[in-house]
Amino acid sequence: MAETTILGLESSCDDTAAAIVRRAADGTGAIVSNIVLRQDDLHASFGGIVPEIAARAHAEKIDLAVEAALERAGLGLRDCDAIAVTAGPGLIGGVLAGVMCAKGLSAAAGLPLIGVNHLAGHALTPRLTDGLAFPYLMLLVSGGHCQFLRVEAADRFVRLGGTIDDAPGEAFDKVARLLALPQPGGPSVEAEAAAGTETIRLPRPLLDRPGCDMSFSGLKTAVLRARDAAVATHGGLPRGVRRDLCASFQAAVRDVLTEKSRRALALSGDVTAFAVAGGVAANGTLRAALEAVAKEAGCPFVAPPPDLCTDNAAMIAWAGAERLAAGQVDDLTLAARPRWPLDAGAMPMLGSGKRGAKA
Repeated sequence: MAETTILGLESSCDDTAAAIVRRAADGTGAIVSNIVLRQDDLHASFGGIVPEIAARAHAEKIDLAVEAALERAGLGLRDCDAIAVTAGPGLIGGVLAGVMCAKGLSAAAGLPLIGVNHLAGHALTPRLTDGLAFPYLMLLVSGGHCQFLRVEAADRFVRLGGTIDDAPGEAFDKVARLLALPQPGGPSVEAEAAAGTETIRLPRPLLDRPGCDMSFSGLKTAVLRARDAAVATHGGLPRGVRRDLCASFQAAVRDVLTEKSRRALALSGDVTAFAVAGGVAANGTLRAALEAVAKEAGCPFVAPPPDLCTDNAAMIAWAGAERLAAGQVDDLTLAARPRWPLDAGAMPMLGSGKRGAKA
């Protein structure tokens, strides 16, 4: 297939993003522009993301992000070959804002429209950054998701295991709130942990059970109890104890992810690499531990740059380019989806409802 230029839009959570990515005839990719408009300040006083505020901000900023991405790339809309957009899963108001914008651009410019699963964007990022060949093992670890996936093709994913409750990123955010640290919680907890010690005993959930499934809800509760015990002892939460709590919590997450990664590698069969992506993959301590597991197994380790681990539109544009190369496009009936499992054949892990399986 000839070289293609894809405009990507991402608005599934609290980052409004647009990007231009090129896919060469040989299948390699290059990021031409990548714009991310963050909403941290809008949500800071609430201690977490407020879906209504996020949706409104996406509706106000998505066209500005598109204009900035095109300007930085030195392109016009009709210089693109297709428009890719996150169609789910995510906060439905934000997803809908992106899908409606993409539909308008597609109709106005006469360009193909491609709906992308946000999780596929993360899972396919190593092919954009490192040209990784199929099949590979992917640990997708973020604020809303944690799954081990055998990535066999751009549209074929086999889930080997995942979290049965909170995702690690969600647990980081909740622990940050428990300890009165700023949001987003991941960077705040990591910074505090760097000055702390792993001296507080916390559980390693599900390590006593076989398989690759994980649980982080009980770990969060254990941190709450340790915090309350420290407050009762000291009449408050000393800075040193807070640092030790962060270090001990991060160590528990590290130990769970590394052991489950060993098991996933053993189950994944012949793979080209062990890759990790998603916002939590930007954590330096966790990334180093996962790299050590891959080295121990004699498997190449791939992790995209930290700015491509968090939500961005370059990964959506690339996933769209992969779909376009396979002849897969959508039309203006494309729907925004709050839930959209990658492995449709796997049993739901987090329950199911009228809108489908959560994961």
